[in-house]
Amino acid sequence: MRIDPVKCTGCGQCRFFCSMRGGIMSFHRDPSSPGRVYTVINEDECVECGVCLRSGVCPTDALYQPELHWPRILRKNFSDPLKIHPETRIPGRGTEEMKTNEVTGRFRRGFYGIALELGRPGVGTRFRDVDRVSRAMASLGVTFEINNPVTRLMVDQSNGLINTEILDEKVLSAIVEFIIPAHLLEAVLKEVQCVAMEIDTVFSGDIIARVEPDGQIPTVEALERLEIPVYINGKCNVGLGRPSAPEV
Repeated sequence: MRIDPVKCTGCGQCRFFCSMRGGIMSFHRDPSSPGRVYTVINEDECVECGVCLRSGVCPTDALYQPELHWPRILRKNFSDPLKIHPETRIPGRGTEEMKTNEVTGRFRRGFYGIALELGRPGVGTRFRDVDRVSRAMASLGVTFEINNPVTRLMVDQSNGLINTEILDEKVLSAIVEFIIPAHLLEAVLKEVQCVAMEIDTVFSGDIIARVEPDGQIPTVEALERLEIPVYINGKCNVGLGRPSAPEV
């Protein structure tokens, strides 16, 4: 995103709509016109989410979206909820919905789906951190979700290597998504705890598993052994609807 310095009046209203908390926008004084200020965007920090432009808050239409090319276009693909990923045809962050397992049947008994989401509004993440996480998970032999846009950016899925051309690109968030056999859960969780000390952003993790016939959640025991808190307000899909996947 850019701001036309000729049109900009320096009102600063666009700052309130910046998904990076407005911290990427600064005021500059026009040396040719004493007393006049205008707003400048730090393009290295901008994730191209488009929120400031769509807000319509600029009174002079100074905000505009320049044409984006590779690799910067990835910022919009991952950060703008209205943008559809060209590789997966999925909008937003791009991961396929994981909370409808009773319909899709993606994760069978004895296997868990894992999603590690890096970044959040106000913080964001760079693919350099995504690469650190994907490489750490690949070392355990996980199977990456092929319809996830992060997976499509890997040049070597067996080692979780992200294309080096994009490592410095910043996005609102990105999700590393994979499936594991149940016996790998504790190893994955321990590796996540280790790699968390190496990355420069926040992240959250999801574990998708079928609830046992007796109502027990099979992942809780491993989480408790590793002293990872289990919150009662965690998401639980109760399956209200019309299940189409066979019980497996």
